[in-house]
Amino acid sequence: MIVAKSICTMAQTPELDRSGATTKAKQSVVALSSISIIVPVFNEAALISPFLQHLRERAADAELVVTDGGSTDGTRKIAEPLCDKLVVSGPGRARQLNAGARAANGEVLWFLHADSKVPVRCLQEIQKAVADGNAAGGYFRIRLPSTRVIYRLTDGFAHYAGLVLHMRCGDHGLFCWRNAFFQSGGFPDVPLMEDVEFFRRLHRFGRVQAVRRRLTTSLRRYEALGALRVTCAYGLIATLYALGVPLRVLAAIYARTCEASQASNARKPIF
Repeated sequence: MIVAKSICTMAQTPELDRSGATTKAKQSVVALSSISIIVPVFNEAALISPFLQHLRERAADAELVVTDGGSTDGTRKIAEPLCDKLVVSGPGRARQLNAGARAANGEVLWFLHADSKVPVRCLQEIQKAVADGNAAGGYFRIRLPSTRVIYRLTDGFAHYAGLVLHMRCGDHGLFCWRNAFFQSGGFPDVPLMEDVEFFRRLHRFGRVQAVRRRLTTSLRRYEALGALRVTCAYGLIATLYALGVPLRVLAAIYARTCEASQASNARKPIF
């Protein structure tokens, strides 16, 4: 268990450091304590304490790095005593993720959302996935916590469409070797799909393994906007992305279909 606490302030994420990186995937068994979990947050005061306590129970050996993008609801104060490092970055999901990666000490970086629940033995699953000498990283399958048919269809769509379109998003708990992350350039600072762009880049550095155990992700956006509406919007945007439609156009579609005053202030990544 890492117990040291620190706060890092980064108004802007500096250029990613690629020194010492190698394009060859490592062939070794990573220690559980060498896995860093990076959690980007923005106004998540209601979720951050139970989420970090949940991680301490199921991923006790990992380093916990929380990256705050300018919260005004006390998220930072709540998170500080519950994580190993609290990073204060500029706003924007990509900036937060990159800042957290730079502050982390782990050989393997695991990016998680604060509204997810991780499976038991999650660190061991990551350990097994990256032990393959050709692996650059991996991801978990996701499950929406409801028995409604629309959510089971969404689960299936997210998985099988992702296989066909070569896409995964942050909800899937992306993880990778540290060197592969920095060599890939990290998460691009784009208006939408930064996680999918990173996922595609990661394949250049080795295999990206699927973990069969599932992450449970929140229903809050589906419940706020309507399950059918959100599922159809996500499917449309993913298809248009695969067809090469510019990200600025997709961001405009997302804003019109998936953003509403009653939804969470933090933008949920799509897919």
